[in-house]
Amino acid sequence: MATRERGASTRRRKPDRPIVRRGTVRLPHDVARRIRLGHPWVYREAVGSRPLREQPGAPIELVDPDGEFVARGVFDGESAIAVRVLTRDPKERIDDADALAALLRGRVRAAVAARKRLLDWDALESMRLINGEADGLPGFVIERYGRYLVSQVFTPAVEGMRDIVYDTLEADLHTAAIYEQRRYKPQTGEAPRAAELIRGAPAPVELEVREDQLKFWVDVTAPLSTGLFADLREGRRAVAHWARGRRVLNLFSYTGALSLYAAHGQAAEIAAVDVAAKAHARARRNFALNGFDPEKPDHIVGDTFKVLARFADRGRNFDMVVIDPPAFASPTRGGNAWSAVKDYGELISASLQVLAPGGLLLAASSTRKITQLEFDTALAEGAMLARTELRVIDRRSLPPDFPTTPGFPEGNYLKFVVCMRD
Repeated sequence: MATRERGASTRRRKPDRPIVRRGTVRLPHDVARRIRLGHPWVYREAVGSRPLREQPGAPIELVDPDGEFVARGVFDGESAIAVRVLTRDPKERIDDADALAALLRGRVRAAVAARKRLLDWDALESMRLINGEADGLPGFVIERYGRYLVSQVFTPAVEGMRDIVYDTLEADLHTAAIYEQRRYKPQTGEAPRAAELIRGAPAPVELEVREDQLKFWVDVTAPLSTGLFADLREGRRAVAHWARGRRVLNLFSYTGALSLYAAHGQAAEIAAVDVAAKAHARARRNFALNGFDPEKPDHIVGDTFKVLARFADRGRNFDMVVIDPPAFASPTRGGNAWSAVKDYGELISASLQVLAPGGLLLAASSTRKITQLEFDTALAEGAMLARTELRVIDRRSLPPDFPTTPGFPEGNYLKFVVCMRD
């Protein structure tokens, strides 16, 4: 008859690692901590080799190595992000349709209420109503243009949430229409399509909206940009603040919003450079809409680097240079594609060649691929190449309708500085 060793327990020994059931993902300690601190994404590499067979949008529970609850989110499918977090509250269920609907409606209403509380709703007709992860609604953002809304959807994983979100906005705001841009890559590889009308009546081809004391034409049906970037609002205000009496050069001028703010700030002279003649045509319409002479700015069609070189050769300089290069577009420079990450320092240097001593350089970057440190380093490198020095005298950030969370630094993507050169 077998005997037990002294001190041995008759209880079944617990496994070293808790068993994880289907629909649950165990995270490494460092990833679990990052999610608890507020990061909204679990990258696919953090899931390890375990295959996830759930459908996009399926609820996922996240636990730490000890099996303790971390968060709940939705499975993203095929992107680099495996799970998008919806809640860190263990009491909030997302696997029940009624509970999920109530959660989404509450977050939509909280986001809109915050904008109404923080901003002048009547004077500011262009704003971001829902800023994705920061408003607890991951995967899409929604912007307001008067009574028209434009929704940007970044993953099929949140398609099941759209009707609840749109129903809530439509009922509470009495919108004229809701348009939708699908920002995830289509399986066919086709180019971005025009925004799709989801709710309401078709918008006019050009829609007039107010921002502060100015008005702009926007196109809510466009596949990518409406023509007015709400996130750069504080930068535009900085242009107006510093432009008075100065000769202003606006590079990558697009539809002329920064040029218009310079005119509003009583700039003495404005020159605008953009590679697209169509962009200048829209800029002229924005100037005329506000009662300014649309031909007063010097609208120049051409590659920015070539135009700057020509100005330097001719000795034409300015008291203020504004740089807002596109984050992902690729205007040519010497036959090569523009890269904000690699070429920003050289762009700063070229701009300083036409900036008068004591002049102001206003520089922006709206790409997450460049950190604040890398952006400041590019400014320093540009100054070094131009054999001068820059001193930062003003910094602007995202406006209040673009909230960020401390645990998600990627959300704070905008950099905007005002520098004075020697």
